[in-house]
Amino acid sequence: MSNAAHKILVVEDEPDIRKLVQYNLLQERYKVLEAEDGEQALKIIQRDKPNLVILDLMLPGLSGIEVCKLLRERPDTAKLPILMLTAKAGEADRVLGLELGADDYLAKPFSPRELVARVRAILRRANGAGQTENLPSYNKGGLKIDFATYEVFARGKTVKLTLKEFELLKFLVQNPNRVLNRDQLLDRVWGGDTFVTPRTVDVHIRRLRKAIEKDDSKPQWILTLRGVGYKFDEKALEQ
Repeated sequence: MSNAAHKILVVEDEPDIRKLVQYNLLQERYKVLEAEDGEQALKIIQRDKPNLVILDLMLPGLSGIEVCKLLRERPDTAKLPILMLTAKAGEADRVLGLELGADDYLAKPFSPRELVARVRAILRRANGAGQTENLPSYNKGGLKIDFATYEVFARGKTVKLTLKEFELLKFLVQNPNRVLNRDQLLDRVWGGDTFVTPRTVDVHIRRLRKAIEKDDSKPQWILTLRGVGYKFDEKALEQ
């Protein structure tokens, strides 16, 4: 899919920043939509169905955090890619955005080139995941995954995952009982040209456990090997 076929919604209340982002995306031939608050953003998303949302964390009225949460709760936008912008560079703010389902984050002030690179990488991953490949399903014990429809069932119940969580789970189950370090997971799930840290893996693993584990405080399927990485224990599915 060409850049011109992608619609990107920029949700930012500061006009100068919004215009900066718009200008750089237009230079790459993306179609750009704009919103200056959360309520307006939700209406545009419902009406125009953008391919990606660049979402400021601090918005008047309905905050970026609230918008992100609402989008992830709705079936039709649960997998909509979100790049979160924040004026706060603290780890807590970045982690909060990721925990709520943002695909990536970018702290202000940011480089326009870095912004475009992240947008390109997120869209490439989303497009790759959206291709209808004839992939087999995974069905063992209490876990069932349909790689073609992106449906996940844990212990007979439907599980809602973001695109990134699904890709992470897919890679884990395709490498059962193998210890995978954070760099391997970052490279496979996020790609080598994105600007994320090993902490991103930990956040997504925690969210994935909350979604599929019986008790995420005592995980049985996705295990942590301290100082090494993570392992999907396939034998535990039968327990």
